[in-house]
Amino acid sequence: MKRLRVPKPFIFAVAAVFSGFVAGALLMLIIGKNPIVGYAALFRGAVKNPAVSLSAVGQTLIMSAILCLSGLSLAFAGKVGLFNIGAAGQMLIGGFAASVAVYRLPTDCPKALTIAVILVVGAFGGAVWAGVAGVLKARFGINEVVATIMLNWVAFWTVDYFVRNYFPRDAYVKTTSRVLPDAMSLRLQWLEKIFDSRFVNFGLFVAVAMVVLTWFIMNKTVFGFELRAVGANRFAAEYAGIHAGTGTVCAMLIAGALAGLAGVTYYLGYVTSIQVGVLPSYGYDGIAVALVGQNSPGGVAAAALLFGVLRSGKDFMTIETGIMNELADCVIAIIIYFSAAIMLYEKLSAKLTKKRAAAPAAAETGGGKP
Repeated sequence: MKRLRVPKPFIFAVAAVFSGFVAGALLMLIIGKNPIVGYAALFRGAVKNPAVSLSAVGQTLIMSAILCLSGLSLAFAGKVGLFNIGAAGQMLIGGFAASVAVYRLPTDCPKALTIAVILVVGAFGGAVWAGVAGVLKARFGINEVVATIMLNWVAFWTVDYFVRNYFPRDAYVKTTSRVLPDAMSLRLQWLEKIFDSRFVNFGLFVAVAMVVLTWFIMNKTVFGFELRAVGANRFAAEYAGIHAGTGTVCAMLIAGALAGLAGVTYYLGYVTSIQVGVLPSYGYDGIAVALVGQNSPGGVAAAALLFGVLRSGKDFMTIETGIMNELADCVIAIIIYFSAAIMLYEKLSAKLTKKRAAAPAAAETGGGKP
């Protein structure tokens, strides 16, 4: 009978999360608070009382959906050996492009068509923005981290200029575009009634669909195999006839499209307006989600749900126990730290294993000496 082997990445991710919660508990003890009471309040704040209202559950789920899409963007690029740190800018451009498109639609446009246009245009906007970094990497060898960071700020000031000068705004609010009516957003009345929350929107289904789609592309298609081959060893992939440059550009286009969908879910579903002077923090939180999720779609979805719970429940924890909500951010930061540390440990362990395996072979040949 075969023994059930738990994948190492799963063990590492669980260990990182557990370490983060232990460290958070120690912080609570240091400030004189009960960790059990604190964590109970945090998780209760993420779900409240589902028998009475699903509003807290809806808040948690939609936050998790945005984090999931942002994390998938990082994870997809990561599978190809790229670090897409520009998800925040791609989210902003995706939301901005979709907002421009929806303002151009007739007021009596069917809701299904409106949602389709919003999603397609938002994904296209994010893809184009990330594609610039992909081309710079493939054609000129410019590091994608540098390129995407710079593009974040180009997106920031571009959207700032157009929203301030050309977008409809309320008379007394100068830094936010006018709130979109529900008919021009991703919000659905029947979904709002189920969760008793205006924040829950169609982006929830988009996130689930993208988890399935990215898993299928990466694991069940030739295209996905080629992308993973480029990420594993660019030179070996080139030798096998795979064009690494094309793979790089395609990976960044898809990563940008996923970030653009995250931007649509946030700007046209969660808040239904664009605030200038702010890059969406969800774009940077996606780095943590992808890291903890080990760049796998299922892992990203699980990590996004965990971080969604932490983000949604931290305010309730403060109200009920007096523990400052920044503690939840500390827990997230510690989880990220341990995730990175465990990944480094994994690489070091793999190197030591190789050396140990090579030692007997070297001894048999006299240490490699004639």
